[in-house]
Amino acid sequence: MGWIILIVGLLLLGGVMDFIAKKRNINIDPEEGAKNVSDSERIYIETYMHGAKQNYDNIPFL
Repeated sequence: MGWIILIVGLLLLGGVMDFIAKKRNINIDPEEGAKNVSDSERIYIETYMHGAKQNYDNIPFL
């Protein structure tokens, strides 16, 4: 029962935050955040994502 309340609470919090962002015309652009990332951090993230994709592709379906 506690898990259900937690999940519903998180969904409601996300909905309220989304509503406020839309009401105030706040644009969240992922490209804007990517401008401030160093080259080494960008390489680390892309390497991690590539490895995660490779691991996901190797999982056999049962």
